[in-house]
Amino acid sequence: MLYILPEAVWEDYNVPKGQAKLLRHVKEAILYRYPTTNVVVDTPVVRVLYKDFHIEVLPVFRLEDGFLYPDTRSDGSWKTTKPEAELRAMREFDAEKNNNLRRLCKMGRAWKNKHGQAMGGLLLDTLAHNFLKSNTTYDTRSYSSYDEMCRDFFKYMADQPKQVRYAALGSNQWVKVRKSFQRKAKLAYDLSVEAIAAAGQANEGAKWRKIFGTPFPLTAKVQKSARAGTFRDTEEFIEDLFPVDIKYSISLECTVSQDGFREHLLRFMIGQGMLLRPRKSLNFYIDSCDVPGNYELYWKVLNRGDEAERLDIIRGQIVKDTGHREKNETTNFRGDHVVEIFVVQNGVVVAKDRIHVPITPVATAAAA
Repeated sequence: MLYILPEAVWEDYNVPKGQAKLLRHVKEAILYRYPTTNVVVDTPVVRVLYKDFHIEVLPVFRLEDGFLYPDTRSDGSWKTTKPEAELRAMREFDAEKNNNLRRLCKMGRAWKNKHGQAMGGLLLDTLAHNFLKSNTTYDTRSYSSYDEMCRDFFKYMADQPKQVRYAALGSNQWVKVRKSFQRKAKLAYDLSVEAIAAAGQANEGAKWRKIFGTPFPLTAKVQKSARAGTFRDTEEFIEDLFPVDIKYSISLECTVSQDGFREHLLRFMIGQGMLLRPRKSLNFYIDSCDVPGNYELYWKVLNRGDEAERLDIIRGQIVKDTGHREKNETTNFRGDHVVEIFVVQNGVVVAKDRIHVPITPVATAAAA
């Protein structure tokens, strides 16, 4: 939300460290009106935090073609944003493309939140705009073609050359690429090809969920089958506990060890085609994390496959990190298992990562 300040107070804040003072005054003003609300300064915005959502308040001064907003980094400065030009371009181009741009942007956000892709909304909007502008295939198509449109959009992103910035739609301001997105876009493309091939089958919805997460509906047949299982479905989903808005990146790593054997990284073993056998010790830890400030960590260990269901040990609960920033597991039974980590800051999931743990016929990544 833009909070447009009166021009008369410009001189009050256009002073050394005036940007920090402005954000502090906005926070104080909000707290004066809503004293029991959780309000924090998070440059360049003031966040108003509620249980299930939050509002970012950006104080600005109006320019002829945009706004000035405060940047408190270094000694402080003012930066320019032109949201009106971007919104106008979005509306006009969306109408030209049969209302497909906004919907593609929303689907793109579901993908990046599901796969932990650190990407700002404006960059995603710009890429969706550039994709639809590059072809006329979907100019007159609608919902029945969204499977193919998503597939082609992911292919477009996967094929993008590596670059550090893009010109935003409408304003032509530079939008920074926080983290390369090509690898995860390629994975989404491959998954969408599989999902399209499964059209009309019982597992079609489950395959789309691998791209977009639990908001994508399952078929009634699959839901009934899941309820009829003999195992307890104990899996939990992070989006049921916290809002998800991926802005940063975190990378999990795992070492595999066993007495008398050389220690290896799990990603290296998988990349080399090495088999993960039983009686191995797995140590999952954070290899890198660029989330600033304070945050909380949550883990999820999900056992998948026939043996996990037969033994009634699929796990999947989301648990808070104990402060060690690592998780130790063992390979006990076969299946393709998943370990995930979530970074929660101010009640919102802002980064996530996962590692697949494929255990060969006599083994998974989880202790009972």
